[in-house]
Amino acid sequence: MPPFITPESTLDGPRAATYVVDTNVILVANGQHPGVSEACVQRCARWLQGLMASGRLALDEGYEIVREYQHNTRSSDGQGVGDEFLRWVLLHLDDPVRCDLVPLKAHPQRGYEAFPDDARVSGFDAADRKFVALARAHPEAPPILQATDSKWLDWAAPLADHGVTVQFLCASDVHQFHVHKFGQ
Repeated sequence: MPPFITPESTLDGPRAATYVVDTNVILVANGQHPGVSEACVQRCARWLQGLMASGRLALDEGYEIVREYQHNTRSSDGQGVGDEFLRWVLLHLDDPVRCDLVPLKAHPQRGYEAFPDDARVSGFDAADRKFVALARAHPEAPPILQATDSKWLDWAAPLADHGVTVQFLCASDVHQFHVHKFGQ
């Protein structure tokens, strides 16, 4: 297992710290990701529940991440843990004890000033750059929680060189998806 992958056995839930949460963690916790193991669904749900109980969330002050969460979940009538997490986010957006709102400056080529100027991540998905920029712009450089987006496996090491930690909650699942998608 690559050194930037945390063993799943140590990922019971957040440790009262600040985190950036990729949307796929919410989708997996909601059961909206086909082919994911039940262990992965439960782990993502535990992490979101732990964040709601005692953790802190980093968000961009332009609410791009919140809008993405809203586009993919149902805060008003959804019954999943991801839906519950979105309701929590909307309730705590203005609570500096629970959420940090960080400004992100646009960049014409990279999408965001805080996104690394590094050829190794030049092919990074435009839609996911906000998570990386947020982690880099935040004074604590919080880890990004990632569930099953296997492309992040290829980017984790170069991102680490820029101070960005990607915490894979479902290492077995993400490796399996990576092999299926890229053959390695």
